Amino acid sequence: MREFQVCGLGNAIVDIFLEVSDDDLAALGFERGTMRLVEAAEQRQLLERFRDREPRLVSGGSVGNSIIAFSQLGGDAAFIGCVGDDRYGLFYETEMEELQVDVGNPVIVGETTGTCVCLITPDAERTMRTCLGVSSHLAARHVDAERIRNSDWLFIEGYVFANPQTGQGAIREAIRIAKAHGTKVAITCSEAFIVQRYGDAFTEALRQTDLLFCNAVEACAVAGATTAAEAFAKLKGLVPAAVVTDGANGAYVRYAGTEAHVPAFPCTPKDLTGAGDMFAGSFLYGITHGVDPMRAARASCYLAMKVITQIGARLHHGTRAAWDQIVQE
Repeated sequence: MREFQVCGLGNAIVDIFLEVSDDDLAALGFERGTMRLVEAAEQRQLLERFRDREPRLVSGGSVGNSIIAFSQLGGDAAFIGCVGDDRYGLFYETEMEELQVDVGNPVIVGETTGTCVCLITPDAERTMRTCLGVSSHLAARHVDAERIRNSDWLFIEGYVFANPQTGQGAIREAIRIAKAHGTKVAITCSEAFIVQRYGDAFTEALRQTDLLFCNAVEACAVAGATTAAEAFAKLKGLVPAAVVTDGANGAYVRYAGTEAHVPAFPCTPKDLTGAGDMFAGSFLYGITHGVDPMRAARASCYLAMKVITQIGARLHHGTRAAWDQIVQE
């Protein structure tokens, strides 16, 4: 029996949520629904522009969100990432500890914590401007062999591939340790540009991966396909198990000999942030706790629906109750 069921490796980011109007977004000239990396100064200007709004802080990062969901459901989880010794870093470390996620010693003195300003428009779309800060310094030397060795699964965030000098080394080292100790490897794609721009490193990691999470666009990029269904079929030749989420069209799941399409739960979305992160975290919880893969996928679809009907990538209460309700149906 290992100490953790999942150990996440990813960018430790504090999300700063701001609700804005369509006119606000138009005035900024940002392309709706995009995520762009920016320098700290540009992000400060953006926050200054909306200083009359009360922002909401939430510890996140893609895999960070999944690990939090996993822990909320009752799983034992660890996370490897880097934060600075500023107020955001202290917030991140404290909140993760409160959520009972083992984050080790993530604070790097004298550095700035990564932050993501999420502008939420009335159509529920999020337009993000991210300053990676010290999260992008995550390198092989930060990879904690002990926690990976003591985990059933290692869960890697695709965005980490975007740092060739540091992040790709961290991923290679983490996978090396996982393989040496029989820890299974899962990867979440994060965004299609990761596959398009860092394809060699991504493909190398994929060859050693047991389970891939991606949305329809990402799956098409990985498999060279034009539809989610076609991509899902093609992924069979690339990775042993895969989950392809397709928004309102549900999800395609292949795991442990089970292969199926799971419908989505209809809803009126309020903020699309974190649906995929929630799905991945809950699905990993299900398969590490003896839940049938299809049942786990259905419950994961339900929790993803719950997430997008509120602001932010995390359910702040009732996560386990919602899971139990669907799993027992």
